[in-house]
Amino acid sequence: MNRLRTAAALLAVGSMALAGCSSTGGRAAAEASAQAGGCTETTMTVTLITHSAPGDDFWDLVRKGAEDAAKKDCIALEYQASPDGAEQANLVNAAVDKKVDGIAVTLGKPDQMGPAVRAAVKAGIPVTALNGGVDVWQKLGVLGFFGQEDKVAGQKTGEKLKAEGAKKVLCVLHEQGNVGNDARCAGVKQALPNTENLYVNGTDQADVQTKITAKLQQDKSIDTVLGLKASVALTAVTSVEEARSSAKIATFDTNAELVKAIKAGTVTFAVDQQPYLQGYLAVDALWLYRTNGNTIGGGTATLTGPAFVDTSNVDQIATFAEAGKR
Repeated sequence: MNRLRTAAALLAVGSMALAGCSSTGGRAAAEASAQAGGCTETTMTVTLITHSAPGDDFWDLVRKGAEDAAKKDCIALEYQASPDGAEQANLVNAAVDKKVDGIAVTLGKPDQMGPAVRAAVKAGIPVTALNGGVDVWQKLGVLGFFGQEDKVAGQKTGEKLKAEGAKKVLCVLHEQGNVGNDARCAGVKQALPNTENLYVNGTDQADVQTKITAKLQQDKSIDTVLGLKASVALTAVTSVEEARSSAKIATFDTNAELVKAIKAGTVTFAVDQQPYLQGYLAVDALWLYRTNGNTIGGGTATLTGPAFVDTSNVDQIATFAEAGKR
């Protein structure tokens, strides 16, 4: 597919607003909504629906970006989440029933999400996709996609690991059924065939630690542990110590603690897809479309990554990571 790497021009509005969301996620999928404050009127109501599990700090970055866009655009933003594909689809259906003005959604499980997204589009509600679904969003009638091509990111990561001397990689998948995670490990394997997948429960760090430790004790030939999110990589640091392994650790995605780990040398690098930007653009794109008919990306994906963060450039993003924006 065509790939457009674009830096979207972010329009400033004269009147700034405060639009708040509370943390939600998991099976309860609680909803939080706040009227935009400081504006003469609310421009629109947008629902952001992700596949986040409870307490996943990656999605805090996505949500922060979405909130900042909502403040700028005087949007009343509602945030909902469920890691279960069927429940996430139900959240989309509920937003359609409420007749919201726009929906931003992740498509990590497109087979389950597809019918609900098509129903939203059919109902005349503009939809943007972020983070997951780069291969399917156009087929669903979505306005735009904001994220990375996960298989390409995996290939680039595998090439980097190979260049750094990796011989056998353990690719740790923290969520079964997520097509983006599967694509990342598949991409790594294309570049570095001696890659083995390990499934863990990403919501249970004790499970993550136990399974990585056991695998490293069982197979001493593993010289690299690759996480698909920051918390898994940070847990892997303990696993490597417990297993008395010499394996290096790399990961997809960053947070403030992960940046510190790169500085300390316990994690070699991270693959950054700029989650804050994904949330910001997905919400801002709905406002732009509603107010003047503009679409970001011109019908092609707006890629926010991948980029590598290592000791050579980690200081450039450290301050932003502390602020919860990288």
